[in-house]
Formats: sequence, C-alpha cells, structure tokens
Amino acid sequence: MTKVKTKVILEVRDLKKTYGKNIVVKGISFDVQEGEIFGILGPNGAGKTTTLEMIEALRPIDGGVVMLDGLNVAEQPGRVKEIIGVQLQSTSFYDKLTLVELLRMFAALYGVSVRPMKLLREVNLSDKAKSDVPKLSGGQKQRFSIAAALVNKPRILFLDEPTTGLDPQARRNLWELVQNIRDKGITVILTTHYMDEAQLLCDRVAVMDDGKIIALDTPQNLIKSLLKKGFKKDVEIQRANLEDVFIDLTGKDLRES
Repeated sequence: MTKVKTKVILEVRDLKKTYGKNIVVKGISFDVQEGEIFGILGPNGAGKTTTLEMIEALRPIDGGVVMLDGLNVAEQPGRVKEIIGVQLQSTSFYDKLTLVELLRMFAALYGVSVRPMKLLREVNLSDKAKSDVPKLSGGQKQRFSIAAALVNKPRILFLDEPTTGLDPQARRNLWELVQNIRDKGITVILTTHYMDEAQLLCDRVAVMDDGKIIALDTPQNLIKSLLKKGFKKDVEIQRANLEDVFIDLTGKDLRES
C-alpha cells in the first residue's frame, strides 16, 4: 500500500520572542501538515498567543524562521496576510453596517469578490444577513468572525479560543463548523483551554509551557503515554458527561434570538 505524502504548510524553526530580559518564546520548532487541525495548548502565559501572532505576521520575530506555504513570514508579511484568515477571541466590527455589508467591505480590502450569503449560510447566519453585529449573540459573533476570516479564501485559518463563553449548543455547532472548514481543504490552527475540544477536533497538538513546547503528538498518543506511566483517575470513567445529558434533553439546535 502506497503511503500518501502530506505537504508541510507551516514550518517553525527555533522561534524566539523577547521583551527586555524576558524571553517569552524560547526557541520552539514544529511543523503543520496541510489539511490538518493543529492545536496549541497551554496555561495562560505559556506563549501561545505570542507564537501565533508571530506566525500571523502581526508581531515581529526576534529569532528563528517561520515559513508559511513557502513564504518567509519575516521577509514577506504582506503576502502572508493575503493567504491566512485570523479569528481573534475578541473582535470589533463597524456596528452600523449589516453582516452582508461588512463581508463586502472586507472583500474590497482584499481585492477579491465574495458571495456574502454563501458565506453566511456556511456559518448558519443567513437569517441575520441584514442585522448589525451588536444585535448578534455571543455565538453568532464568533461565527461571523470566522466568516469574515474566510473572505479571502485562506490557506490557513487561525482560531484563538473560538468557543470561550459559548453555551453547549453553540459550542458543538462551532465544532462542526471547524470540521467542515477543514474538510474543504483549509488548514486550521487553534488555541483552546478546553481539553475535550482539543481531543475531539485536533489531529495533533503541541503543549506549551513557559515559552517551550513540552509535548507534541496526536491526542490519542499523548493519552497512551500518560497511561503507560501508570496514571489512573480517582473517579470512574463515565461514558457520558453532564454536557451530553444537557444536549440530549435540550437538543442540538441553536437557541438564538
């Protein structure tokens, strides 16, 4: 059986970031394969956001090299920004424009054509096309932020804690959206504090702490490694949790005004 070769779309080598005497990213290296969902996990202050901002050409690189789809991020930041999409945890939009008008404005900034209603349907917001952002719920704002990040048909989509603060229905709906985006050939890199989310969505995860990558593998392999150390939970593992109960009782449909 012939092994299918995968393309490395992101190469990070010895990446560093320093603020004064404080080294916040300490020479990390990793690759991301085209078409995978790659997670960067870690506690607050681990260096996750700084790492992403350097990769996204939003923050200067102090050391090392980042190659994104063949482009040197430090040397070609403008071209890099043309082929990535970025969804931030907190995003501000013009609050006097409708969702359709906002998507057309972003498309004009990129110099591309866009079908606003198609994008809104993909993120389950077609019924809000004529609404402005302040009228959206938290989950709707997150989904619109993703729609805006897809306007330029990016090669890689960066998601920064996309489900923080969402209710269970909105959270699971967004999981499906991320998987659908990946299935369309877009590589996804995300950060999250929800380990169940990372385990479900990510093909591989890098665990960061104190500016360093301390583990990198598939979620399943990382779990197996822990079990080989003799790890045992103090409580019985259940086949369902309270969130599953909640979804079963109230349904998967989004409850949004």
